Amino acid sequence: QVPLVESGGGLVQAGGSLRLSCAISGNAFRGYTMGWFRQTPGKEREFVATINYSGSHPRYADFVKGRFTISRDNTNNTMYLQMNDLNPEDTAAYYCNRAQSTVRGFEPAFDSWGQGTQVTVSS
Repeated sequence: QVPLVESGGGLVQAGGSLRLSCAISGNAFRGYTMGWFRQTPGKEREFVATINYSGSHPRYADFVKGRFTISRDNTNNTMYLQMNDLNPEDTAAYYCNRAQSTVRGFEPAFDSWGQGTQVTVSS
């Protein structure tokens, strides 16, 4: 069973919304702080948002604050990213992973990724 499966991406116009989902399986991921990351071709993967297991402490990258909301449903082992007011700079492949806090900020805990879900925002 693939431990992380992202879905919900698509093509949307600027100003539109999408809701991404991350289906979580495997003991290495359940019960831990999880996060969303994104990557565009030629650029390093970057942190988008993270949420602890209880959901009480969401954290966001500055460029998504006020537009994106991260949440999780531990009963159904699913994490979400509600993305509003999208702009073309949000175009990227979005990935979920277990997240950890480091001196450099939030980083993925594992260098193993799902297939991601593509978000494309047209102007």
